[in-house]
Amino acid sequence: MSRTNNDDGTPGDVEAELDMADSSGPDLEFYGGAAASAIPLGVFVVWAVVQSGLFGIGDTTGLVVGMLFALIVGLFFAKGNWSAYANAIFEGMTQRVAATAIVAWLWAGMFAQLLQDGGFVTGLVWIAQSLPVSQATLLAILPAVTFILAALLATGIGTGYGTAVTFVTTFFPATVLLGANPVLMFGAILSGAAFGDNLAPVSDTTIVSAVTQNADIGGVVASRFKYAITAAVLAFAAYLIAGAVMPTGGGSGALPNGNPVGLVHLVSMGVVIYTAVRGRHIIEAITWGILVAIATNLLLGLESLSGIVSFVAPANAPFAEAFTWLPILSTAGPDTTAGVGGSLYVGASGFFPLIVLTLLIVAGARIMIRGGAFEAIQDFLLSTAATSVRRAETTLVLGTALVNAAITINTAAEIAISPYVARVGESFNINGYRRANILDANTSALGYIFPWAGGVLAGYSQMPALVEQYGPEMLVSPVKVVPFVFHGWFLFAVFLVAALTGFGLEYVPDRESEEVSRV
Repeated sequence: MSRTNNDDGTPGDVEAELDMADSSGPDLEFYGGAAASAIPLGVFVVWAVVQSGLFGIGDTTGLVVGMLFALIVGLFFAKGNWSAYANAIFEGMTQRVAATAIVAWLWAGMFAQLLQDGGFVTGLVWIAQSLPVSQATLLAILPAVTFILAALLATGIGTGYGTAVTFVTTFFPATVLLGANPVLMFGAILSGAAFGDNLAPVSDTTIVSAVTQNADIGGVVASRFKYAITAAVLAFAAYLIAGAVMPTGGGSGALPNGNPVGLVHLVSMGVVIYTAVRGRHIIEAITWGILVAIATNLLLGLESLSGIVSFVAPANAPFAEAFTWLPILSTAGPDTTAGVGGSLYVGASGFFPLIVLTLLIVAGARIMIRGGAFEAIQDFLLSTAATSVRRAETTLVLGTALVNAAITINTAAEIAISPYVARVGESFNINGYRRANILDANTSALGYIFPWAGGVLAGYSQMPALVEQYGPEMLVSPVKVVPFVFHGWFLFAVFLVAALTGFGLEYVPDRESEEVSRV
């Protein structure tokens, strides 16, 4: 099978690269048959539910240990030489499409941190403060406003995880201290993150959905806008209603002073969005955004050079004293330790545990594929459920939802299910943009709903520190927030209805890539 490249420079034929639909059949055998190849992912889901749902521990590194344990458990069910099982782990962790998402995370993480340290969130706070309403009315509309602001940030920086972390550590405590409902606020933040993860051209889920369905990113974003906006309008209305009827607190503080200067980073976000939609490589698009954000922070005094990157050398370092004149270098003292810091460092390093977890989950998915479980599911659905176009699309919607429940990192879930989406869609001549939209909508939406999902854990993991600083009302159980991630639920419902009714259905000949951008 020949390889093609998309307009953004990403590989077009990822299905061949992943070798998930290899006609040679599975090459791993398990005691218990093909179903046993799903044991690693199954054990991990149980671990995640116990850790985050029962014990209330939001520790991504703990999930990494859980996935390592799950892979070890699966090893004892493998027949024959264990080297084949071990090699499948390495094969899964070295897939190019996984690396594409990881690199996007690192770049987007640095960009998000630059915006946060540059005062963008205080600019959003200023908008909330400027609304000409009473405090009671403000408490009622805060969830809806937070949803819009989080969606704006997530769309600009392309990472729902980064948005969840940013808003939970800044906007969430401020609004809860004012008296807003904590569960509803957390749900609004997750909804905004899901919106951006689904629609942003620089989002890792957008990239993977386009790459795996051999579609260009700009066309995919343009074609999915109507679905995302429909769900967003419904979610906005739901947050207005919920904010008016759900109980609020008395409030133990007030919103911190906002500063409209931080809104200048709308320019940085615009640069990223414009560059990506114009078809430039994702790394190039975010790099331009990073450069504009750095220049903006320095020129407007929003952040110092040492705030962007800093080095703290040990006091006894032999050559450090000769370079202490550099604004980015200092020596460790009694209250400081040696190391590297700054926005770029914090933004990238914050995603390291999630990156490791993603690689391990993709490895678990690879074992399930090589063991035959995915192929058995695909063959069953193709021969029984997917017997017409509408039934095929309904199967795709429900199938992606099921996989996302098992594979808790939405990008990894996309990678695992994408060959099946391509296989079923191509068999019914469904347009690549439509396939990419079905694939991305469910993984983006449900990745911020399930209590053990990565997007939920990204935000929840920041709450223990808030409890120490502000009080117990800052801790929201991932289980309690499930019904209130309105945008996620509505986005899933929109595509389920679209599949059942044929709304927006297009076949391969209906529209070419260059036509989508004009819709």
